[in-house]
Amino acid sequence: MSDYDLIIRGGTIADGSGGDLIDGDIAISDGKISAIGQVSGKGREEIDASGKIVTPGFVDVHTHYDGQSIWAEELSPSSSHGVTTAIMGNCGVGFAPCRKADHDMLINVMEGVEDIPGVVMSDGLSWNWETFPEYLDVVASGKRDIDVAAYLPHSPLRVYAMGARGASREPANDDDLAMMRKLCREAMDAGALGFATSRLSIHKTADGGSIPTFEADIAELEAICGGMADAGTGTFQVVLDAFVGWDKEYKVIERVVESSGRPATFTLASGNDGPPRWRRVLEMLDRTNAAGGKATAQIMPRPIGLIAGLELTVHPFILCPSWAKIADLPVEQQVAAMRDPGLREALLSEEFEHGHPFNALARDWNWLFPLDNPPDYAPPKEMSMAGQAAAKGCTPQEIAYDRLLETNGKGLFLAALGNYENGTLASAHEMLSHPHCIPGLGDGGAHYGAICDASYSTYLLKQYVQKANGYRFDLAEAVHMLSHKAACAVGLNSRGLLKTGSKADINVIDMDRLELHLPEIVRDLPAGGQRLHQRATGYDATIVSGEIIRRFDQSTGARPGQLIRGA
Repeated sequence: MSDYDLIIRGGTIADGSGGDLIDGDIAISDGKISAIGQVSGKGREEIDASGKIVTPGFVDVHTHYDGQSIWAEELSPSSSHGVTTAIMGNCGVGFAPCRKADHDMLINVMEGVEDIPGVVMSDGLSWNWETFPEYLDVVASGKRDIDVAAYLPHSPLRVYAMGARGASREPANDDDLAMMRKLCREAMDAGALGFATSRLSIHKTADGGSIPTFEADIAELEAICGGMADAGTGTFQVVLDAFVGWDKEYKVIERVVESSGRPATFTLASGNDGPPRWRRVLEMLDRTNAAGGKATAQIMPRPIGLIAGLELTVHPFILCPSWAKIADLPVEQQVAAMRDPGLREALLSEEFEHGHPFNALARDWNWLFPLDNPPDYAPPKEMSMAGQAAAKGCTPQEIAYDRLLETNGKGLFLAALGNYENGTLASAHEMLSHPHCIPGLGDGGAHYGAICDASYSTYLLKQYVQKANGYRFDLAEAVHMLSHKAACAVGLNSRGLLKTGSKADINVIDMDRLELHLPEIVRDLPAGGQRLHQRATGYDATIVSGEIIRRFDQSTGARPGQLIRGA
């Protein structure tokens, strides 16, 4: 007869606290850790972790699995990279509360902001809810591999409370504010993790309009977050508009934290050029926390940007007028047409027409790089389209065009928008080293045709721990960032730690085998939709509530994931 359900034997344990590594065993019973150290009993199942590291499951604080958690059982790519807890509803976009008449409007917002095809949401969502508590009940009833928690999103809340006036961004009146505060309290009581919004000017609807929350008055945010104060729980998540200046935008954090008493978390990145304005933000973060508030910045450990390619949402020629002639052809026929000298001349000489702001990133030649296998997210500047063009005495357009032809249209590009200051990871490393910063912005479940950053946990371990080319974290520190530090930033203070009595969310990782692979296109979305996916090798086991959900980088089919109701 077995003494435990599962024993992980002989691993090097990074317990998530940031403390010293220890060698030992971990025993698990009834979904919780029963013992750590030298375990003498027998397990019904045992994992040999000799030569491997054993970590808590990672906590991904910024995802958009609001839809995928309904139509899919695997929350990949996140669960492929050691994540056992994912937070959705970020950026203030989501699907509840929502009346039937507003389904199309919310799809339009999500399609534009998060690059999820409208038909995928129309076909994939049951829409058998109206209120946010009802939405949580639907999520809770589903099967999935990892745990999820959800923010109450601002865009649907505003439209639900204000109708067409909310969608058209009219100012909220006193009755509107009272209603949103009440609905926020209701959501917190039902198990929302907090309230989320976006103020980012480049967040647009699919038809190019501004999202309902853009330029909402700070008083509106204070009123809604008052609902969290009423409930005594909840985190405020916000995407600030750095384009208008941090001194102006950070006042949102200061006012909401002071008025509500609730913690805040927001996205922070460095520019690639210009003065390091992000250091000023770190100073403001220190000031907030020193004054008794709590604020945390989420940092992508690698360049923020897009993946571009002919099969994806954007590529370097997508808004050239002549591209319209072949835009609807299969890729093979597009490439054949591009070999025609006349079309080549036209596409190389034409300027972009107006379109979604994201499209322009695929023409920023100084920060557009080839992305091959294994993917290099920190390439030397001379590998940019501009750098290669300067070396060859041609135009960047020609370098990009020839890459597409040489790869038969399969070649990918990395468009590095930020976090690659002066062509290095120095700024990302410095921000991640700050006590009030955590890794984040993986965006799993969104940007299906343009971004695949949910692999950042693997990247952090590979780039900053294993390679450590000038910018290093020791293993215990990196694991702490990915697990307990991230969990505490959103109020999940008991997660991300390996200790007796804690929930058995665990990774067994072979650092010698750890590799990140080139993003690939998979076609597994509702209505036949496609998405970018990125695999890793090196995860010997990922465990959720004591059940092994992945073994040697493959799903086991186990579905122990649950909805987390509240902090």
